[in-house]
Amino acid sequence: MWAEATEQAANMMAMAPYPGFKGDYFSMPARNVIPKPLQKPHPPIWLACSNRETIHVAARNGVGALAFAFVDPAEAAKWAGEYYEIIKSDHCVPIGHAVNANIAMATGFSVHHDEAEAIRRGGEGFQFFGFALGHHYVYGDHIPGVTNVWERFERGRDAMPPAVGNGIGTPAQLIERLTQYQDAGVDQVIFVQQAGRNTHADIIASLELFAAEVMPVMKAGQAERDARKQAELAPYIDAALQRKKWMLPLEPDAIPSIPAYGRSVVASDATPKALAARRGGGINIPSEDPSERPRAAE
Repeated sequence: MWAEATEQAANMMAMAPYPGFKGDYFSMPARNVIPKPLQKPHPPIWLACSNRETIHVAARNGVGALAFAFVDPAEAAKWAGEYYEIIKSDHCVPIGHAVNANIAMATGFSVHHDEAEAIRRGGEGFQFFGFALGHHYVYGDHIPGVTNVWERFERGRDAMPPAVGNGIGTPAQLIERLTQYQDAGVDQVIFVQQAGRNTHADIIASLELFAAEVMPVMKAGQAERDARKQAELAPYIDAALQRKKWMLPLEPDAIPSIPAYGRSVVASDATPKALAARRGGGINIPSEDPSERPRAAE
């Protein structure tokens, strides 16, 4: 179901007009979906992954895998290795018009020169983030507008393990951890910042410290690493795109004509005249197509 709808969404963004589709889980007539995205052929496609098998699904469909923090770099290396093995194999058949070969990791974020203060500022929020995921995705009974998730978190927090956020700590600790995940094959890290009752001031302070002391170290040599990766994957991505079953564009004479809304929906002879009676400061809506009228002889 996900793959079918996502593949058609990619077709809508890349094709003009979109030829239309009728499937088991998704149907839409031929339409020209606009505006077209600035990124060509379309923005990168990602799949949120909560387990190892979903990461495999992402690789088989040629999309990025957005996962939550791995337990340790060794496990990250194993999952990333399996992901890229599938990307390079005949099992990778892209659902999009491009292959987004990337693994991203989401983790908590709070940076301070004092580790204890970094944990104090960001640990509770990331712990709540995990609790809220469990509440809405695993075990919760939620009454919209009534259930107070924060109160439930406070009642059960003592029974939860402490939050382990790889982005929570001192600048030196973040550099060490992020470098380990980088070496393990993780391409991107997404920081969970606005969780629980994390304050805006603390978030801004963390971002400023990260930009000043962590980011320059992590960005060093990134262009070269990206170039090596693209060169290594290029033949495999080309082969994967050749395996894809492309949706064929419509021939010009096969593009269906869509009648005017008023003509197709409102069955009233008076409607065109009523619309046309908007003059003066209003909108002048013709009741007949002026472009179809014969032009007077000059």
